[in-house]
Amino acid sequence: MPEQAVSRLERRKAGTRSALIRAAQTLIAAGRTNAPILEITQAADVGMGSFYNHFENREQLHRAALDAALEAQGALLDELTAGLEDPAHVFAQSFRLTGRLHRRQPALSKVLLHYGFALTTSDDGLAPRARRDIEAAVRDGRFTVRDPELALVTVAGAALSLGWLLHDQPERDDAATTDLVTEDVLRMLGLGAAEAHEICTRPLPDLDTTVGRLGAV
Repeated sequence: MPEQAVSRLERRKAGTRSALIRAAQTLIAAGRTNAPILEITQAADVGMGSFYNHFENREQLHRAALDAALEAQGALLDELTAGLEDPAHVFAQSFRLTGRLHRRQPALSKVLLHYGFALTTSDDGLAPRARRDIEAAVRDGRFTVRDPELALVTVAGAALSLGWLLHDQPERDDAATTDLVTEDVLRMLGLGAAEAHEICTRPLPDLDTTVGRLGAV
């Protein structure tokens, strides 16, 4: 087969897979985790046969949808914390940005919140980055926690609860609420109140511009 034809075929296959993943994410965000495969393919505007060219079942598609959401979140956080040297600042900035993303990317947020604490064992997304930053801050003497794994569980609980609160109370100021929670988390990890407050008042990258450039999930 000519190279151009192969390239078009691969692009078409990738487009079909992406459409199925986006459709699954939309349905998961709406709480429709049991939507029939036919409904998923209709939402993706692809044929039923195309589904089975990419996935064996709905559960496999849901895993791919979650992995894509985690990868998008992780890539965004990596970009928006690049260049920061203090691991406590990296951790705080990631937490503050994650809180703000619940309103700016509600579909991605709801996909991640749907899976809840299962994400703490994932190799992608916020959890491994939070673990990395907590452990780095402990090594540098910035955090004083006895068990980083337990600290991660506590941090995950705060992050997930914050996300649900911001969805349940749309009138609440997401930035102010997130920064207050981040301060409390930093104090729990060992920073003094004054330093935790100072870190949470530092300017953040232009999140709206970055999210717009990367595209919504």
